Amino acid sequence: MHILMISDVYFPRVNGVSTSIQTFVDCFQALGHKVTLIAPEYPERVATTFELISVPSKALPLDPEDRLMSYRFIKGLGPQLSEQDFDVIHIHTPFIAHYAGIRLAKILGLRVIITYHTFFEAYFEQYLPWLPKSLLRYVARRISRSQCNQVDTIISPSRQMKKRLLDYGITSPIEVIPTGLPSICFEKVGDAKGFRSDWGIPEDSTVLLYVGRVAFEKNIGLLIDAFELLARGRPDVFLLIAGEGPAEGQLKRYAAQRQNHARIKFTGYLDRVHDLWRCYQSADCFVFGSQTETQGLVLLEALAAGLPVVSVASMGSKDVLVDGEGCRIAKNDPKDFARTLGELIDSPDDLKMLRAKSRSYAKGWDAMHLAKILLGVLRRHSAHA
Repeated sequence: MHILMISDVYFPRVNGVSTSIQTFVDCFQALGHKVTLIAPEYPERVATTFELISVPSKALPLDPEDRLMSYRFIKGLGPQLSEQDFDVIHIHTPFIAHYAGIRLAKILGLRVIITYHTFFEAYFEQYLPWLPKSLLRYVARRISRSQCNQVDTIISPSRQMKKRLLDYGITSPIEVIPTGLPSICFEKVGDAKGFRSDWGIPEDSTVLLYVGRVAFEKNIGLLIDAFELLARGRPDVFLLIAGEGPAEGQLKRYAAQRQNHARIKFTGYLDRVHDLWRCYQSADCFVFGSQTETQGLVLLEALAAGLPVVSVASMGSKDVLVDGEGCRIAKNDPKDFARTLGELIDSPDDLKMLRAKSRSYAKGWDAMHLAKILLGVLRRHSAHA
């Protein structure tokens, strides 16, 4: 097959959508299929093993990490793309990519699949906080319903997200197919302990780790507040926040106001080739507070690295987390989160048990297995079926 993908984000922009695209593309190529991806042009270019069409784009004022692609440029790709023998269009994001993808499908005579990666309601509420939440929810649901009912099939990364889409009144078929874990997630890396020294963290300390986009919807404030409560009687505990995003400056200022701010470290961007896996394997426990995940891929990455997880379970993360299977589930409350963390840290046997279970549990989310399921859906909608 030759799959035409289109997305409003891709590397070097690091988020779950970029990771999902890369994971599936790697598997598709290994199985002998071709992929062409249309994505924004970034100041920093990335090398790819597949055809990447970079679209002229502009930074968004509310979120300068993201780019607004030129719809006119994409529409003008029609003649060029019509020379290739595509099977299906796969849309990954609900912004310019969605509307341009629908337009290209009409030009090329192809069916359309979308993956619903972005929980629109939470996105709107976090980035347009001055507008009434009820209005934002109404608009987000209306847009999602309209977009999803334009396509042939929707891929939901979790059962919880599928349920929400059905509640919106969406009538297009919905398949639940999460993004899987590639083998690199399970590989041991050298010099994991050296990562601690890189950040001035003593070797015998307890390191709590968050990995992900440093964005308002990720509820990182909960982790900082819980850490502050936990750290008051524990001088050997550190919190690492790995990633970058539009909330980074505000969260750094918020952390600086805490009594134990010197033990809260923001690493910024870590490359996924080496440094990110060193970071995972240098930690003692993974912490996560987001209530807006359509899947929660970093939770699986942490489990694959052998990390016990303490997390809120909400939306897509409910599909990932099973209490006792490598994780402890906490409430969206700093005191409860700190209590859950403290009880786990104080019990070496529980930590050891969760660490042993985490990797075996994560192995059930094999990337190649899930890619083959997605390929089956794409084949059913192929122009050559």
